[in-house]
Amino acid sequence: MLSEQNDKPAIHLSKIDFCWGSVSYDFRIRVKDFQLKKNESGILVGPSGAGKSTLLSLICGILRPQKGITQILGENIESMPDSQKDRFRADHMGIIFQQFNLVPYLSAIDNVLLPLYFSPDRREASGEIQSKTNDEAKRLLDALGIASKTLGMQKAATLSIGQQQRVAAARAFIGSPELIIADEPTSSLDEKNQTEFLDQLFKQKDATGASLLMVSHNKHIAKRFDRIIELEKICDISVKKEKVK
Repeated sequence: MLSEQNDKPAIHLSKIDFCWGSVSYDFRIRVKDFQLKKNESGILVGPSGAGKSTLLSLICGILRPQKGITQILGENIESMPDSQKDRFRADHMGIIFQQFNLVPYLSAIDNVLLPLYFSPDRREASGEIQSKTNDEAKRLLDALGIASKTLGMQKAATLSIGQQQRVAAARAFIGSPELIIADEPTSSLDEKNQTEFLDQLFKQKDATGASLLMVSHNKHIAKRFDRIIELEKICDISVKKEKVK
């Protein structure tokens, strides 16, 4: 159960300090204070390799900072043991990974259904009964342009990159999570499919009252979001330079 703190932001990072590499750090990201309000949509922009995916991993609790506090939906996830953090993520976050992370030998429909096996809360939101959850998975695939009666039955490995991307989105949407995190979800889509994808993304957000944080290099779609978040304005990034021999 979430704490009843409806006034709390969906995301709140405070005094975060994270580094990759050695003690002297090869890459370091520091965030003094960042918030995303509940029901707000934000698009995170910044140069390639600047740390956007690292920041998302910190928000999702996949990475743990050396210092600082990460509050998601009013809960301090840094104080949770890993197993509790995994359950919290499964219950409350829909994540569209940059590399999709689909199970290649499962069908598109079965990939969409995967979060429901790890989260009773999302399973209940999707209908609880197996036939109802299957119907919801098919509905989401159809809405994203993946014909559930044909492509939905194919193994994920047989789908194109763009099709896999949309399956990953349907998987993130199922069960109406309160927070949707999307790492470059439109990068493999043409303009028409990109528009259709965003239409469905915001339709899902509006229907469930979810908060949305998305990374993209496409500045043309930024106007659809409540807020444009520039990485360099919320983070201090340090990269260790190799010495020239």
